Order: sequence, then structure tokens, then C-alpha cells
Amino acid sequence: MTYCVGMMLDRGLVLMSDTRTNSGVDNISTFRKMYRWNIPGERIITLMTAGNLATTQAVVSQLEERNKAPAERHNSLLEAPTMFQVATIVGNLLQDIITERAADNGQNAASGTFSASIIVAGQIKGMEPRLFLIYPEGNFIEASFDTPFFQIGETKYGRPILIRGYDRAMTFEAAVKLLCVSFDSTVKANLSVGMPLDLLVLENDKFAPLHERRIEAGDPYYQSISDSWGEALRHALDGLPNYALGEESKLKDAAA
Repeated sequence: MTYCVGMMLDRGLVLMSDTRTNSGVDNISTFRKMYRWNIPGERIITLMTAGNLATTQAVVSQLEERNKAPAERHNSLLEAPTMFQVATIVGNLLQDIITERAADNGQNAASGTFSASIIVAGQIKGMEPRLFLIYPEGNFIEASFDTPFFQIGETKYGRPILIRGYDRAMTFEAAVKLLCVSFDSTVKANLSVGMPLDLLVLENDKFAPLHERRIEAGDPYYQSISDSWGEALRHALDGLPNYALGEESKLKDAAA
């Protein structure tokens, strides 16, 4: 499993992904889940992947080949005229690969064995930044004011943090802090999500990363966020009204 988040802000896009693919007492593997292509001054496109590793690597490898081969430029992310067309190319390719792999193994594509989902984010010059969530079937939805961020993979542990803390007008720095809390909650709750984390910040109309880094285990900032968040939760819990044992029975006796 994995955990990836793509978030839209007024200032641009913030993306974060983990790198764990397999987990167990003695079996932990690390693979990059975030991939980026850009033409300086013209476009920047980012993918984050979750699901069957062979499927997602096949998608990324074929996209890389199309970007390099002139004969395939009509299906290249670097030549697509809009981000909608980029999402369409990625969705069609994902569906084709899942269907082909399932058929080769005598399975129905709907069985889910080769399933994967992808977040596509980026901007092409002259257009607004856009964010898409692509499903295994190849169809997709786009982020909006009502749905300003997407998650894929192990989403349930980090989602409440994002819902409570997200503000479209927040700074990039605040968004990174929010994502760190969301990922820390997920990492602590589920062994299938783990460090290191990949972070990418894209500012509107820059067409190059404003900030890009890998957050390793033991990173001082991330560790500070993790420790401070845990302490803040304990203080918040202590500040809530105490529950009075036996109070319910007293109220029932008074009512009688």
C-alpha cells in the first residue's frame, strides 16, 4: 500500500507521497511514487501512483518512452495541448495496461489484482494549474472548490487532519505542515505506509518546482512536527470536560 496527497491552493499545488510498497517484520521495500516532467517556462506535469507496483511502473515507463520517441509524440505528456488531455492519456494507458495484464493471467480486469490509481497534477502555459484523480478504469475526476485535494492509497488515517486543517488560501509552508501531520498520523497507524516521503511544491505560472525534497526518517523538521502534534493532542484531550462516571444513573434516578 502507499499514501499520496495532491492539494490545490490559491498559490499553486502541493504534493506528497510515501515510498513504501511491501511491509512486514523483515520485508520492507522502497520505491518512488512521485514522477515529474517539465519544459522550463512551458509546462510541468507530475504523477503520483498507488496500487500494483508492476502496473504503475509500466505506466510510468511507457510515458517515459513516449516522451523520448518522436514517432509517439502525439501521445506524449510533453506535447499534449491541455492538462485534460494529459489526464486522458494517462487514464487510457492505465486502463490498457490493467486490461492487458489481467488477460495475460487469465483474470477479469475487474478482479483488482493489477489495480492502480494515479494523481495527475500540473500546469501548461496560458492555463490554470489542474489536479486529477484517475481511477483503474481509466476515467477521472478533477479537483474543484468543493473537492480541493485528492488522496490515493491508505487514505483513512490522514483524511480527518486534512478536512479540519485545509484552507485554500493557506501558505505553502502551512500546507506542508498540514501534510506532515497527515502523513505522520498515517505512518503511525499503518505499517504499509512509511518513510521516506517525497515533497513537491509548484507555484502558479513558474513551470518548475518551487521546492522539492525527500524527507528521510529522522528528519529534524518532520520529527519536530510529529512530537509537537502528539503533545498538542494530549494537551487538547486534557482540556476537554471530564466524563463523570455514574452520572447517567444519577440522572435516571432523578427523573424517576
